[in-house]
Order: sequence, then structure tokens, then C-alpha cells
Amino acid sequence: MSETWVYDFEHADKGNKALLGGKGANLANMTQLGLPVPPGFTITTEACNAYNAAGTLLETIWQQVCHAVNQLEKKTGKSFAGSGDPLLVSVRSGAKFSMPGMMDTILNLGLNDNAVEVLTQKTGNPRFARDSYRRLIQTFADVAMGVDIRLFENELIAIRGERQDYEISAEELDTLIERYKGIYQKATGSSFPQDGFEQLRLSVIAVFKSWNNPRARTYRRENAIPDDIGTACNVQAMVFGNMGMTSGTGVCFSRNPATGAKGVFGEFLINAQGEDVVAGIRTPEHIDQLAQEMPEVAKQLFDTIERLEHHFRDMQDIEFTVEEGKLYMLQTRSGKRTGAAAVNIAVDMVEEGLVGVEQALMMVEPQHINQLLHPQIDMSQAIPEPLDSSGLPASPGAAVGRIVIDSHEAVKICEADPKAKLILVREETTPDDIDGMIACQGIVTARGGMTSHAAVVARGMGKPCIASAPSLVIDEHKGSITIGGKQFNSGDWISMDGGRGTVYEGELKLKQAEFTGKVGKLLGWADAARRLKVRANADNPRDSRQAVEFGAEGIGLTRTEHMFFEPERLPHVRAMILSDTEEERRKHLDSIFEFQKEDFKGIFREMTGKPVTIRLLDPPLHEFLPHDEQEINDLINEVFGGVTDEKRSEVKARIEAMRESNPMLGFRGCRLGIIYPEINEMQVRAIIAAAIEARREGSESIPEIMVPLIGAKSELAKVEPVLRRVASETMESYGEKIDYLFGTMIEVPRAAVTADEIAELAEFFSFGTNDLTQMGMGVSRDDAQRFLGHYVNMKIYRDDPFQSLDQEGIGKLVEMACKLGRQARPKIKLGVCGEHGGDPDSIDFFHRAGLDYVSCSPFRVPIARLAAAQAEIRSRGASAAAVSSTA
Repeated sequence: MSETWVYDFEHADKGNKALLGGKGANLANMTQLGLPVPPGFTITTEACNAYNAAGTLLETIWQQVCHAVNQLEKKTGKSFAGSGDPLLVSVRSGAKFSMPGMMDTILNLGLNDNAVEVLTQKTGNPRFARDSYRRLIQTFADVAMGVDIRLFENELIAIRGERQDYEISAEELDTLIERYKGIYQKATGSSFPQDGFEQLRLSVIAVFKSWNNPRARTYRRENAIPDDIGTACNVQAMVFGNMGMTSGTGVCFSRNPATGAKGVFGEFLINAQGEDVVAGIRTPEHIDQLAQEMPEVAKQLFDTIERLEHHFRDMQDIEFTVEEGKLYMLQTRSGKRTGAAAVNIAVDMVEEGLVGVEQALMMVEPQHINQLLHPQIDMSQAIPEPLDSSGLPASPGAAVGRIVIDSHEAVKICEADPKAKLILVREETTPDDIDGMIACQGIVTARGGMTSHAAVVARGMGKPCIASAPSLVIDEHKGSITIGGKQFNSGDWISMDGGRGTVYEGELKLKQAEFTGKVGKLLGWADAARRLKVRANADNPRDSRQAVEFGAEGIGLTRTEHMFFEPERLPHVRAMILSDTEEERRKHLDSIFEFQKEDFKGIFREMTGKPVTIRLLDPPLHEFLPHDEQEINDLINEVFGGVTDEKRSEVKARIEAMRESNPMLGFRGCRLGIIYPEINEMQVRAIIAAAIEARREGSESIPEIMVPLIGAKSELAKVEPVLRRVASETMESYGEKIDYLFGTMIEVPRAAVTADEIAELAEFFSFGTNDLTQMGMGVSRDDAQRFLGHYVNMKIYRDDPFQSLDQEGIGKLVEMACKLGRQARPKIKLGVCGEHGGDPDSIDFFHRAGLDYVSCSPFRVPIARLAAAQAEIRSRGASAAAVSSTA
């Protein structure tokens, strides 16, 4: 039996988004619900993959497309590319995952010189027929043939002048069509195709090609969407919103995508086609106005929207067209939303009884929580009068940056300076601006509405956006803008508040958002659902306090070396390093002891009742020494009381002798503690003393002493008895005992494969996945940026392995160490303290691998809490599916 490449909406498997794409599946859903959907069919994602593999549209696919068109002619009673009542169709992309604006759409296919006259006779509306034809020529030339769309826009502007598009007469449109044909002929070397099937074939190919256009690839990379799933192509009978003042088109959401507030939210345009709304070419009317213009249509639309939200149990993003007073539904999908909206919608839907708690948790992406950590304007400062306060608040959050009016320039600036802060200011954005939007902190546009490209994409990225700022005028030639009557040049600083639609001159102070209300409720549900504990990496009381506020259940990594760099203790550290004898080293370490004890005590006070994992000194000692001539002289003065040529030469020689060719694999970690045990002894004494003194003050924590860079049991066997002796002696000196754990980091591949031996001495493992990745993959984190991006783009690596764990390689080392460690010590505690502990994909892996906790930076703790809950929910779903399949 031959493979099926094409399915009509009435008979397609509405649940199969992988095959039909999200748009095709939802069109099938709406059709089968009996909603007013123009008929059509879906060419599958598998057809797209077949095209990309073969480099041509397979004949079997095209035959099925032609057959589906014939069936569409029978359903509509119209003729495609024939002499009767013209059947016009749209061709739209639609992948499994929503990618708004990233791929291509062509409307009005099937029009030609003859059909436009027939359409005029059938409708009695010559302006409508000609407007549809000029749109087809323009979009077909742009999408299917790669002709610069600006060539057409310039001609349109020349004829339109200051008027709106719908005010152009039929006669003027005839002139415009001829000019468009001339542009097409000159750019392509051929006439605009008059055969509707040729138009359709080239358009389907264009949609399949658009899967790999630069903006689509960028969007997939930013949103972790696989490159190999392909896009479906939906062919649908056209309905027309540009047939006059009883027609129109619009985009709306079942809830506010910026705030989550319940109630239909959206925009529409009278006498327009859908591209006019999303492209920001005209500023549309609020959807509430539709009830005044077309009350019966508005009621039907609002009822349909409510029905769709209840059916899909999620906030819906809907496109509709009204043709001469009749409503048609063109698309529904789960709407892109801000982090605040995602949380509010999820919690509200639970309280409304639409969804359960677990479904609500799965509705919120971990990245949504990250958006809530984005700053707001600090209103405690003196706030100047806004330059413009009437822009549309398209995506909330605040940003401060330098003005940039060209997306390509924004990318160049950020490539030269990754820390550059920019605000992209445009007339309106298009899909080609995606790289510039990623590079900038915020977006401001002069045109477009709440459903324009800039608004939708910015909300998906979690970036602030203001659309349709009324006083904004952009002069691209001069590289300047005018807003609020004041001129600014590219590079000048402005501040923006996307939640209020306000733009300010200069740099305003920002503050972090706070976790309250529904966010706290959602994360409480997450805490109840998850198995994995979530800790934080924190080196001081301030970070520890922040971690607790964000819900951390302990400290998974305290890096003691950061404490050594404090100005008041660095001279003692350097003196210790340059000491000739153990006695001298111990003397200088005694000077550091009180500092260390107070450091630890401050952390214990913040972490009452919680475990605190403290890593003993890890970096090579030469990192604490100066290399600048003046700093070396200062060091000699501090340590030896005066500078002489002899002493300078001696110190410089010692510093040079301590340099290492490959310090990551050099004299560091446990190797320092084995050769200079007095260093670790001082630190353990300070940890135990601090824990006892903090308990006396009412703050009891559980210290976990962690030895870094262990690669063999024999190394830990040298360190462990010495440190346990020091711990016991310290407790005896205080006359008190405390509970503590002794363990190690697993960051050397050899440690992972001999974890059963190491677990005989270690009470816990903490996976240092940053160094484990470096050593396991043979990739330097500090030097790899020269090629890592290329590797990801070339599919050599699925992701940057320092951002998301290499599960197929390094993950196997983690799984092996977990299995071996538990074989030797069944109750061993297992955690991870690399920054992978805050990456949702990696957290899902750590859950499956059986770890007890993850640890990450304080600001990623809320993300990890939600991701850990989602990992548990997914694993239960997978287990249930496995049981069902064997029943």
C-alpha cells in the first residue's frame, strides 16, 4: 500500500501533531467539532522531510496534492485554475511546535489575469479582486521566488501616499499589478505564473524550504526544537476579509497573553487580510470594538473561543476572518504567553476546575519562571517624565540599553561585546529581525499591535516589548529616532517598561521581581509533586539568604577559594603559599582560620536546619599570586617587610615555578590537601567550629565536607582519616558533638568508573558536571567557544554540553557512578553541583538517573523546583504507559 502524504481536515487524525503539525491537527480538531472552518487538507511533516532528503517534491506527493485539490473543488463547487467560479487557496506552514512568524504563508493562490476578471464578475467588487491579486504577486514573489519585498512595498507606498491600503481604487490597483508584474519579470527572468497548479507546487516547495531558513533555524535553536521533525503544509480554501466594510480579519486570545487575565483579548481590522494584522502594517482595533461593528459575529466568535479553550484546556491563540458578515475560524493553537501570564493561567484554570494540578504544572515552562526573575524599573528612584507613555504594553518587564535601529547591527555589536545592552527600535519587526531581537534586551516599535510579530515573538522570548509607540519616528538614513519630540542617535541610552508601554530617556535603575501570590502557589504544588531536592550554590551569607527566599533546601556547593580572595585575607594566603616550611604555613593559616570560621558561620545562620556542602580548597595555588610588577612589589612588602632586588628575583622565580601548562589537570584539589594537609586541616577545623558556634546561637545546620578532584580511592584514603581526626579534635575542644558528612566530588572520569571503591569511604557524591564534561569530552570550557557554536549548528553536538548535559556520553558516566556507588553504600547521598543542576533537560536526566538533589545558582532555584516536578510527572506518565503496554 502506498504511503499517505495528504489528509483532509475531516478525516485526519486530529491528535497526531507529529504528522499533521500543530496547525493541521487543530484545523482537523475544529472541523470535526463542527466549527465554521474553510475546507482544506494537510501535506504531512513526513512529506517535508522527504522533500528535504530528496531535494525535490516527490511525484507521489504531488499526485496526492492534485487529487486533494480536486476533492476541494467538489466540496466548494468552485474551480481551481479553471474557467468557472475561482477556487483560491492559502498555503501555510505548521510544525508540531508553534513557531509564530518563522516560516512562510502565501494567500490567494489560483488567481491569474483571467481569474481576477471572473472574480470581479462573481463578486461585483473589482477593488477586492485586484487587491487580492496584487497581494498574491507580492507574497508569491517574496516567499516562493526570493524577490526583495521592498521593491513591491516601494511601489505600494508611491501609489498609496498617506492613505490606508483599502483606500486605493481598483484603477490604481490595476496600475500597481502591472508594476508588480514588471518587478517579478525583471527579478526572476520569467512572467508571473498563470497556471494555478504551478503556483501551488512552487508554494508547497517554498513552505518546505522555509523549514530551514535562517530565522526558523535560529528560533528552533533558541527554543530547543529539534531540526529533524519538519513542517506540515496546510492548503485551505480562501475566505476573504478584504471584501468590504462587512468583512475583516483578526487575531485574538482566550486570555490576555501578557498578564493571563481571563477574557477575550485581541485585535481586528475591517476590510483586510490576516497578514495586515500580524505584520503590523496597520494598527488594528481592539477586539471589543467588534461587538459594535458586527454584534452577531462578535457573539459567535466569543462563544467559539470559550468552547475551544474548554476543549483544549489551555489558553488559545485564534485567527479568524469575517467574509461579508460570516465568521470563519482559520487557526487555533496554544497561545504564546509571558511568564506571568503562564503562571496566572495555570493557577486560575485549576481554581476554575478546567485542569488538575499536575496538568497546570506541565502548562508552565521552566523558562516562564525565569522570565519572572527579570527586572522591573525601581520606582523608589526619581523617575523622569516618560518620553512616550501611550505605546501598547506588548510584553512586560523592563530593560535599559543603547538604541539600535538595525537588527544586523545589533548582532554585530553583541558579537564584539557579549555584555552590550541594547534596545531594538524599529518601525515594525519582521521574521528577519529574529537574530537582532535575541541580541537585544527589549524591543520598541512604531507600528503594530498586541498580536504583531514583535509582540508575539518578544513574549515567547520573555523580553519586554512596546508596540505602536505613537510619538516614535525613525530615520534609518540618519541613524536616529525621534520620540516624545526629542531626537536620539543610535547608541544613546533609553529605558523601557514593557508592562506599562512607557519609554524614558537615560539609564534607570532596575530591580528584581518578587515571588508572591500565584507564583508561590504554583511552586508549592511543584514542591509537593517532585522527588528531587533542590539546593543552591552559594559562597556567602547574602547568596545563601537569596537561595532560601527562592526555596532552596540547602547548599549544594560552597566554594571556599572565593573567600580566600577577600582583600583582608589575601596577604595571609599569599604569605602561606610562599612559606618555606610547614610551621610557617600553619602560622599563616592560623591567621586565616578566624576569617574562614566567620564565613561558614554566616552561611550556617542563613541555612538553619538545612545541609550545607562545603568544598575544600580546589584551585591551584598560583592563581592567588600576582604577576604584575607592582603587585609583586606590594606582595614582597606585605610578606617580607621590604623590597630588595634579591627578594624580588627570588619571589618572581617562585611564582614562575608555580605556573602550570594545564592547571585544570595540575596541582589542585585533593592533591593540595595530600601534599599540604595543613590547608585542609584548617578548613575542616573552621567548618566544625562554625557549626558548633552557630548551633549555640540557635542556627543548627548539617555540614557536608567535600574533597574535590578525587580520582582514586587511594587519594581519599590519604585525606579521610586526617580530616576526621581534625573534626573529632575540634569537637572535643568545644566539648560538643555535631553530625556531619564526609564525601567527594565526582568530576574525574576515573572516579566515575571506580565509584564503588570510592563509596567505601565517601558518604556522599556530588557530581561536578562542569569539569566532568571538560575531562570526559576533552573540551576546554574556556577555549571551546571558538568552535562550540559551529558544532551545535552542524549537529555534531546536540547542545552546548556546558549548558545542557551530554546525556549520551557524560550522562553514562553519571549513571555508572550512581549504580556503583549505591552497590557499595546503598544509602549514599547523590547530588549534582555543576550549573547543569539548573538546566531543565539536565534535571530531567538527573531525576531518571536517581540522584537525590540538584544544586544551581540561587536565581535558578525556582526553575529547578518546577523542572524537578515536571520530571516526576513525566516519569509517572512513562511508567503508566509502560504498564499499560504490557497489560
